[in-house]
Amino acid sequence: MRIPPRGVAATCLLLAVLSVSRPAAAQLSVVGVSGMRLVYLDPTETFLVPHAARTFLNSLAFQRRLFDFHPKKPVFLLLTDISDTGNAGASVVPRDVVTVEIAPLNFAFETIAGNERMNILMNHELVHIATMDQAAGADRVFRRLFGGKVAPVRDHPESILYFLLTTPRVASPRWYHEGIAVFVDTWMSGGLGRAQSGYDEMVFRSMVRDGTPFYDPLGLVSEGTQIDFQVQVNSYLYGTRFMTWLGRHYSPEKVIEWVSRRDGSRAYYATQFRQVFGSSIEKAWAAWETDEVIFQRQNLAAIRKFPVTPSTDITTRALGSVSRAFYDPEGKKIYAALNYPGVVSHVAAISDGTGRIERLADIKGPTIFTVASLAWNPAEQVLYYTRDNGAYRDLVRLDPKTKRQEILQKDARIGDLAFNRADRSLWGIRHLNGICTLVRMVAPYRDWTQVVTWPYGTVIYDLDLSPDGSRLVASFGEISGRQHVQVFDTAALTGPDATPVAAFDFGTAVPNGFTFTPDGQALYGSSYFTGVSNIFRYDLATKKLDAVTNAETGFFRPIPLADGGLIVFRYSGAGFVPTRIQPHPLEDVSAITFLGERLAEEHPIVKSWTVGSPAAIGFDEMTKERGTYKLAGGLQPESFYPVFQGYKDTGAVGMRVNFSDPLQFNRASLVATYSPSTSLPAAERLHLKADYERFDWRGRFDLNAGDFYDFFGPTKVGRKGYALSVGKKQTLLFDIPHRVELDISARFAGNLDRLPEFQNVAVDVTRLFTVDARLTDQDLRSSLGHVDDETGRRWFVDAQGNQLNGRMVPRFHGAFDRGLAMPAGHSSIWLRTAAGFSPGNRAQPFANFYFGAFGNNWVDHRDEKRYREPYSFPGASLNEIAGRTFVKSMIEWNLPPIRFRRVGRPGFYASWARPSLFVGGLATNLDARQARRTLTDTGAQVDFRFGLLSTLELTVSAGAAVAFEDGYAPRREAMLSVKILK
Repeated sequence: MRIPPRGVAATCLLLAVLSVSRPAAAQLSVVGVSGMRLVYLDPTETFLVPHAARTFLNSLAFQRRLFDFHPKKPVFLLLTDISDTGNAGASVVPRDVVTVEIAPLNFAFETIAGNERMNILMNHELVHIATMDQAAGADRVFRRLFGGKVAPVRDHPESILYFLLTTPRVASPRWYHEGIAVFVDTWMSGGLGRAQSGYDEMVFRSMVRDGTPFYDPLGLVSEGTQIDFQVQVNSYLYGTRFMTWLGRHYSPEKVIEWVSRRDGSRAYYATQFRQVFGSSIEKAWAAWETDEVIFQRQNLAAIRKFPVTPSTDITTRALGSVSRAFYDPEGKKIYAALNYPGVVSHVAAISDGTGRIERLADIKGPTIFTVASLAWNPAEQVLYYTRDNGAYRDLVRLDPKTKRQEILQKDARIGDLAFNRADRSLWGIRHLNGICTLVRMVAPYRDWTQVVTWPYGTVIYDLDLSPDGSRLVASFGEISGRQHVQVFDTAALTGPDATPVAAFDFGTAVPNGFTFTPDGQALYGSSYFTGVSNIFRYDLATKKLDAVTNAETGFFRPIPLADGGLIVFRYSGAGFVPTRIQPHPLEDVSAITFLGERLAEEHPIVKSWTVGSPAAIGFDEMTKERGTYKLAGGLQPESFYPVFQGYKDTGAVGMRVNFSDPLQFNRASLVATYSPSTSLPAAERLHLKADYERFDWRGRFDLNAGDFYDFFGPTKVGRKGYALSVGKKQTLLFDIPHRVELDISARFAGNLDRLPEFQNVAVDVTRLFTVDARLTDQDLRSSLGHVDDETGRRWFVDAQGNQLNGRMVPRFHGAFDRGLAMPAGHSSIWLRTAAGFSPGNRAQPFANFYFGAFGNNWVDHRDEKRYREPYSFPGASLNEIAGRTFVKSMIEWNLPPIRFRRVGRPGFYASWARPSLFVGGLATNLDARQARRTLTDTGAQVDFRFGLLSTLELTVSAGAAVAFEDGYAPRREAMLSVKILK
């Protein structure tokens, strides 16, 4: 599923936000009832607690009935408001945690069903909890043996084995996890969900129509979720479809038997599949593909009973995900925000005549499907768009001619932009604490004014304003699941009970993108009313709604033109394509058949899986425990297990004990090992390491530190002696992907025989006190399908002082990296520079910097691209080059990665290969000619990424380099390394 889990990642993001800005009156509170502990921000999220608790407990009771799932400890539920788009995540290792982002969900293209968000999220995530955490006899034995569920940690790869023994079902591909969660949550919601989704039907219907090959299970995990514009959405698409086919072909009960971890079941998901269905997943998958082709050909035949709407494509390529778009008749351009593989997401101008795409501005923080919100001021020829769309949205002004940008509002949390041509005001929807507010902004758009705030449960989206500014149209999703479109007089919008001048709906089908015609007398928009997304026209005078297209795949985001035509976006397997159509009212449009509909007809048991109303949960009458969730403390035992370490070419064996609080705000571990080798002095045979880490504080104690990877030199981090350190990392700027952090640490050590940072430099230090401060600024970006950072910058400056023998020895160094994306997809060139100096005595080891070698161990856990680090210099020996001052520079070219679709098995497969070339130079002791050294090197490295047991990753790296220095023969180095975990 997720290592690290999304819930923990969201928690870390929440804490980073809190560390930057701590509301004076806000605190994390917890309310506990049987089976659940709900953590929320008080007082801003307090109003949501009863509803969230009822939906959670209602779903948990269903999981008990369907899966016979009975968690041993309460499941933690964390409510957060760190994004303007709703989402959720679940993890079961080391504890059961569900994290919910409470903002409204994104209904674009009906990729999410329109029912109430808490029901959707709780139902989906608790299926994850049940199917991943449920334990059979062997699992329970190992959980008792290891004191809990074991999370894999890179420091001790032995933990991977213990992880598999305690939670074997977590080690399954994401399509398996998401497929069963969507399959079950659809029927829990009475059939509203992706198992009966018009979008999902469209995807597979389009593939069959166009003859696009389906991904097999291996190709899906190795390539299909990486290079497609939908990335991990493909896990939901394929997983749900395969589960639905299994339920129809065999039975829904068989599907539940497969995913349930009960006594007598097999631990590995694929072995359990063979036990339940009598064949391999690969054979069943192939049978589903055959049936899917037949099924979708029947749907295409149904659509073709009536004439299909002709269209003329404007571009020759699909554009991936697209925002709302606007047409400029003067420049004959279409403006839209795009996100497709190989190019960083951007606002684009698309030529109506040639289809040429011009990049106007990169978008920081795009979202899947909608990319960003966009508005157009035709009179002034100005665009407005949102960035940080996966967090708190910013409002940006863009001049498409000069490409000049101006940030108008930071963290405004406003999207669904619409421009009023009558008074030049900008309108939008603001999300805060899960509630939608219609806002209005007047030039220069530096602040906003509240127009209407709707109660929780009402979601408003897809705004547009009539050309004369007198009317506003928007789509509404209600807590009941009803979706409808309403038109208001802007002057009469005084509250949530304002009476619309027109309203229409499509039942449970989500209406998308309804937009005024140039004369303001009608609206065009899309809906899956017949199962296919067609364009509809609503006449405001006659109140008549007409279908005006008959699409084979789907039409979306209509742009009405002055000549009566429309520019729409046609769905294709590679994303959305702008195309021209002529709309005509149609009397007949055939409906298609949904695979989920066939399943329900043939296996009506799924109709009994409805979870029921959460209002039936008597939360108010329950006995509750209330308190404050502390950001510090609350540590509880997590797990313990045997570990191995290397120390000075000897082995050590011992135990690791882990502690954490339920939400992983605080983590601690204690490792104690012993070296039985008599080659070591008795005082060096015991090895201790105690770690504590909070989100901002950390502490550590070492005694004769050992390390697992010291078994596999050449780089060794184990050291004789003791060390006690404490550090704090303060986030100064949190604007993902831009972060500025200050890290300050202090360390007291003694009995050292090697430099702490450089293993080949011998010292004899009784006591050492070190202080270190590092300021880091990082803003790195990549496109869909990337395997590395593709553009951006990163720099740091570091000041260190070492006090020994009564004297302070300072050192200062820093680095700056700048990358530029190349025209070839996922290729980039980077300039990496570093420099440093120390005013100390050149004869003092602590006053010097040491360079040399790739630095990778044969088996490793640190960054595989070690040659990028300031102290690396491939070709030379490790720590060979010393200097009190230095300047270092390198040019690196990352070539486009090579993708593998079918290399290996689903349990172990190759995903990609990434080649890189580099040329570097190093000069040390610039202030002393007699000691100065000047070297150059050139080299190459290729990294192969492998997937292991669906949730884990290995990277195999091979490199070679040659170093050159006057007076010395060229020195050559070869490197081979296996990196454990990502």
